[in-house]
Amino acid sequence: MSNIETLPRRVDTSAETFRTPPHNVEAEQALLGAILVNNEAFDRVSDFLQPPHFSEEIHRRIFEVTSALIRAGKIATPITLKTFLGDHDLGGMTVPQYLARLAAEATTVINAGDYGRSIYDLAIRRALISVGEEVVNVAFDAPVDHSPRAQIEEAERQLYALAESGRAEGGFQRFSDALTTAIDMAAKAYERDGKLSGISTGLSDLDRTLGGLQASDLVILAGRPAMGKTSLVTNIAFNVAKAYQFQVKPDGTHETTNGGIVGFFSLEMSSEQLATRIIAEQSGVASYKIRRGDITDDDFHLITDAARQMQTVPFYIDPTGGISIAQLTARARRLKRQRGLDLLVVDYLQLLSGSKSAGSNRVQELTEITTGLKALAKELAVPVIALSQLSRQVESRDDKRPQLSDLRESGSIEQDADVVMFVYREEYYLKNKQPREGTEEFITWQTDMERAHGKAEIIIGKQRHGPTGTVEVQFDAEVTRFSTLVSNDYLPEQMG
Repeated sequence: MSNIETLPRRVDTSAETFRTPPHNVEAEQALLGAILVNNEAFDRVSDFLQPPHFSEEIHRRIFEVTSALIRAGKIATPITLKTFLGDHDLGGMTVPQYLARLAAEATTVINAGDYGRSIYDLAIRRALISVGEEVVNVAFDAPVDHSPRAQIEEAERQLYALAESGRAEGGFQRFSDALTTAIDMAAKAYERDGKLSGISTGLSDLDRTLGGLQASDLVILAGRPAMGKTSLVTNIAFNVAKAYQFQVKPDGTHETTNGGIVGFFSLEMSSEQLATRIIAEQSGVASYKIRRGDITDDDFHLITDAARQMQTVPFYIDPTGGISIAQLTARARRLKRQRGLDLLVVDYLQLLSGSKSAGSNRVQELTEITTGLKALAKELAVPVIALSQLSRQVESRDDKRPQLSDLRESGSIEQDADVVMFVYREEYYLKNKQPREGTEEFITWQTDMERAHGKAEIIIGKQRHGPTGTVEVQFDAEVTRFSTLVSNDYLPEQMG
C-alpha cells in the first residue's frame, strides 16, 4: 500500500458553506421600535451597541440616524427619521410604513438592554466567523514570505480587538464600590511584604518613594549607556519573580499574594546573556568570569546553587529583536492568559517598531509605541517598565544628572509615563576624568572617587502618585547588582 493512500482525504464542506450567520431580526426590530417609542431606551444600549452590530442594512441605517438625532438633542420618531433614510427595498413596504410598524410592535424600555446585548453577542459571533474564515483562507493561499507565526499574531490581534470593542460592562459605578476596592487594596498592602500598595522592587528605599510598582502604571527607566539601566531593571524583575507567592482561589485559579510572575522582552540581549547577568547577581561571581569560564571550584558551586534556586522562579524571557508594538502586545496577552502576569519589562523602547503607516516619522512611531504600552498596562492591570535611551545632550553639561528634557523624542514618553526614573552613576564619569597623580586635583579627585565608589542614584523625575526626588542605592559593577544602600546610621557601633 503506498503512503499517498494513507493521507487523510479533505472533507467536503460545500454543504456547510451556505449556513446562515447567526442573527435575530426580531430582536433588532423590537429594540429599534422601543427606541422610536421612547428615546430613553437608547441610553440603555448606547455605550456598547453600534450600527455595524445590526445584521440588516435598513436596521443599521435606522440605528445610525437615530443615534445622531438623539445625541444632537433632538427627538427620534418615525416622522423625524423618514426624511434621512432614503429608499430601501422592504418587500413592498415603504420606509415610513416600516418605521410605523416598528413603533407599533415595540417592546418595553425595560427589555431594551437585554435585546441590545443579544444583538451585540450575535454580531461578535458573526465577526468570529469572519476571522475564522480569514484564518482558513490565508492559511490555504499564504504567500511565500508570510510565515505562520505572523498569521497567528495577526489572528490574535483581531481576536483581542474584538474582545475589547464595545464592552457592555463599564460606565459609572457607585462611590461605595470604589471605596470597597480601595479598602481591599489597603488590606492586601498590609499583608504584603514591606506593607506596599504595589509590587516590591526589592530595593526598600525605592519602594518607600514609589509605594512599590503600581498596577496599570507605565514606568520609564532611562539612562545613558553604561549607567546600568538594564542591570537595574533585571535586578528588580528578578526580585519580583523570586518573591512570588500565591493562593488558590475557590475556582482553582491562582491569585498572587506577593512578588509576581514576570515577562521580560529582551530586545537587545539574548536570553543567555540575561541569564548570565542574573546568575552573576545571585551567586556573587562576576559575569565576565562566568562568560570566560575563569572560575574556581567554589565559584562553580555558588553558580550551581544559585541556578538550582532559580529553576522554579516564574521569570519568562522573550529575546526576539525588532518586534512591533502589536506583536509585543499579542505576546504579553498570551503570557497573561497561559501563565499569568504581574510585571512586564521592555528592554528597550527605541528597539520596538510601530505600525509603519505611510508618512509617519520616528516621533509619531514612538508616540504609538508609548501609547500602546500604557494601554497594555491598563488592559492587563500590571505595571509595565520600559527602558529608554537618553539624548547625548547630557554629556555636554557639567552636571550630567539626567532631566526629563533629555528623554529621546521626549514628548510622548514623558506624557504617557506614570513614573519616569533615571539611573546615574557619578563614579563612571569621575573614572574618565582622572588627573595626573601627585597634583592637588588628583587628591580632590581621589576623595570624590571614594565618596562615589559603589554608589548609584535613581532619580525620580516624574511620579503621578507621589513625590519626585533621588534615591541612593549600592551598585556592585562586577556582579551588576543594585541593592539598598547601607547608611552609616544603621552600621554597628565601631569599637574604640
